[in-house]
Amino acid sequence: MNNKQLILGGGCFWCLEAVFQRLNGVRSVKSGYAGGHTDNPNYRSVCNGTTGHAEVIKIDYDSELISEETLLKIFFSFHDPTTLNRQGNDVGTQYRSIIFYEDENHRIKIEGLIKNEFSNYWPNPIVTELKPITQFYNAEQYHDNYFNDNQQQGYCQFVINPKVQKLRAEYTNLLKA
Repeated sequence: MNNKQLILGGGCFWCLEAVFQRLNGVRSVKSGYAGGHTDNPNYRSVCNGTTGHAEVIKIDYDSELISEETLLKIFFSFHDPTTLNRQGNDVGTQYRSIIFYEDENHRIKIEGLIKNEFSNYWPNPIVTELKPITQFYNAEQYHDNYFNDNQQQGYCQFVINPKVQKLRAEYTNLLKA
């Protein structure tokens, strides 16, 4: 077992959580905030756009079962990394596309993947921010497992469920049993 972590932001953390928690090798997905200048942010302050933080997820995974490259491929398939500070109707720096890296070698590896592999997915340039991880703040508990616990809610039905269905159709071989 090889435990690893990856912190990603690509719009609403509920959408990303619902996708990544279904992948074999992913042990847990935690919603949170990172990348800003305010200590101990909360959902309201992050949504106001004054903290500098993005809505992110922290993925704990076993790299023997799923690779970081595969996780990043899915990340770039399930949000639009070409729109600055926006995902669909969600607008603001808190919804920016962002990947947090551990060290300089990790940053170089991610930049290479973006340039040589993931940029081919999109007709426009990728604007995903790369930033060193300094602090991850857990989101409030009611954000955890949001889609699974609230599937009848409109946002879950019309925004998140199509992403989950796309995952089931396109990445069947990567799903948990």
